[in-house]
Amino acid sequence: MNLKNTRMRYGLVAILLHWLMVFLLSGLFLAGLYMTSLDYYDPLYHSLPYWHKSTGLLVMFLLLIRLAWRRVNIKPDALKTYKNHEIVLASFIQDTFYIVILFIGLTGYLISTSEGKGIKITNGLEVPAIVRSIDEDTVDLIGEMHLMMAILLSSLVVFHALAALKHHFIDQDNTLKRMLGI
Repeated sequence: MNLKNTRMRYGLVAILLHWLMVFLLSGLFLAGLYMTSLDYYDPLYHSLPYWHKSTGLLVMFLLLIRLAWRRVNIKPDALKTYKNHEIVLASFIQDTFYIVILFIGLTGYLISTSEGKGIKITNGLEVPAIVRSIDEDTVDLIGEMHLMMAILLSSLVVFHALAALKHHFIDQDNTLKRMLGI
């Protein structure tokens, strides 16, 4: 399999970035929902937010790599079975994915650094805060936006997965196989 995309199929780099982000974003969503139910005495109360933040920063880094890779790499041609509205909708959904993921990352960053402290990734590595402090009401609003965007992203993922399954089982084309590297 090629590392780069061809006119017929996605390359290994695009496929790995796609599925790695699916895995990480799914974990972030589930962990984020679970974290809201924890009380102070739960063993995960302090450790899970650390992993959520670190993984969120990793996703932001991967998003930048994915956007750069997309820019320097060709996009496989649409299959001949695609209808024009499917091509337009798929492109819109893909662009929306990137915007929503970026927005979720930025709001998560603002929540995490709202007290003027950076985000510790490891003992020696920290992403600095760019604001000194954000008032509690604003942090609550940013938190609501973070959650709403995560729900929107999850809804888009479900729609995207259903579309891939529709192409595979109803249209019986190679859409899903191309992203699985088959």
